[in-house]
Amino acid sequence: MLLEAAKSTLLVVDIQERLLPAMADGAAALAQATKLMQGAARLGVPILVSEQYPKGIGASVPPIAALAPPGATYSKMAFSCAEEPAIAAAVGAANRAQLVLCGIEAHVCVMQTAFGFAARGYRVAVVWDATASRRESDRRLAYDRLFQAGIVLASLEMVLFEWLGRAGTPEFKEMLATIK
Repeated sequence: MLLEAAKSTLLVVDIQERLLPAMADGAAALAQATKLMQGAARLGVPILVSEQYPKGIGASVPPIAALAPPGATYSKMAFSCAEEPAIAAAVGAANRAQLVLCGIEAHVCVMQTAFGFAARGYRVAVVWDATASRRESDRRLAYDRLFQAGIVLASLEMVLFEWLGRAGTPEFKEMLATIK
């Protein structure tokens, strides 16, 4: 599946204050997630953000909160965003067939969200270098399960360059600066 900006929605899953510090390579995943959000915003891709039980786990970390559009952050209790009516409605309201995911934890909320929206007919891609888990072994298992289920696994650069589609545009030059 080739990702297209005009057909995609970005959902950033649970990159929160009390979760992120416990992640293996959490800082790297956060850096990639913020670049992904910047690219999505520049290219007109709708951005949604979820927060798992923010009362107990805290809000989105400041770099994510700063890039989230007003009114686009949703709290949840279900691990899968697809099982939260407000999030599922927001994804549906975007009226786009492709759902691009990143966030934490890869083997819990990200994986269950991917499965849930794929079951609802969305073409789902997970940006793997913008995704983390506490243990790398859990992250590897999530990769295997997602791959076996036919979920697209991509890198930040894959997604941004697919969304761009061509070089030589002002957007391309901006993305190039963001990626470097």
